[in-house]
Amino acid sequence: MGKTLKNIGKGLLWGVGSIIAASAATIAGWIVYSRKFIRHDMRLDEAIDAARKHFQSEHSGHISYYVDESRKGTPLVLIHSINAAPSAYEMKPVFEHFRGKRPVYALDLPGYGFSERTDRLYSPLLYQTAITEFLKAVVGKPADVVALSLSCEFAALSAVHSPENIRSLVMISPTGFNPPPTDKISERANKRGAKHTLYAGLAVPLWNRPIYDLISSRPSIQFFLNKSFEGLVPDHFVDYAYQTAHQPGAQFAPTFFLSGKLFTPAVRKTVYKVLDKPVLVIYDHDPYTNFEMLPMMLRENENWQGARITPTKGLPHWEQPEKTFDVMDDFWSKI
Repeated sequence: MGKTLKNIGKGLLWGVGSIIAASAATIAGWIVYSRKFIRHDMRLDEAIDAARKHFQSEHSGHISYYVDESRKGTPLVLIHSINAAPSAYEMKPVFEHFRGKRPVYALDLPGYGFSERTDRLYSPLLYQTAITEFLKAVVGKPADVVALSLSCEFAALSAVHSPENIRSLVMISPTGFNPPPTDKISERANKRGAKHTLYAGLAVPLWNRPIYDLISSRPSIQFFLNKSFEGLVPDHFVDYAYQTAHQPGAQFAPTFFLSGKLFTPAVRKTVYKVLDKPVLVIYDHDPYTNFEMLPMMLRENENWQGARITPTKGLPHWEQPEKTFDVMDDFWSKI
């Protein structure tokens, strides 16, 4: 009996050891493949068929943006979301619709598109500052700002701390309306600094880019973007996301995002509630966030409005563009 148990133990140890060895070999193989066979300097096309210019932000570095100033009026500033492979391309339908009707600007935020992608600290403050400096130095007068997803938090921070630059704020599928966590596990994780630990693990130079290469592979991009569409995501959307994710330094900003370090804690209470600008929230269903606390915000704040555009899954300006633009125009006409 003793011999049998001993043999079983040896067999289990051998099996576990084999699995560990195979896993290590697979990981090592992917790291080598990422470094030698995946291009990280692909040609990057223009996201929007418009003049692309540059702005040197004092605190946020080199910022690229697209602009159409063929008409006068209240400026419109478009800010894409934050994820693994975003860019001004996400805001292309809005830019195309309003160009020629008023001045329109679409940014590539720091770490994305043609903007600076250096290895540095990416934070809500960095993005808030980039938006504020752009509005002040480039736009030069109070603008209507349209932001998408997590970038709504950055735009709101800018509106709270530098209100003179923003006339109104349109939030498309904003983050920050999930109910606050009440379970003890989440509280303990926050106390232990789980975000810092996760970032430290992801940012190790040996595997930082290989991990990002997995996340930004074409099948992965297709999978995650499809979750934001009622139908299939357009092929050209996937193509551009793949291009912009395969640039030098493309992994740095997404690493901060994936570790959760770009979200503002309690943003609904600390930022959204103190906004005194007219705010329109456009939403429906979104696989990456929810709007459970939005009705309360709309009831308690007269300057907030909501418009549900169905059926959409986070990108109403792509799926239901005319409805989205009509809602925006109606909102601005009443300011």
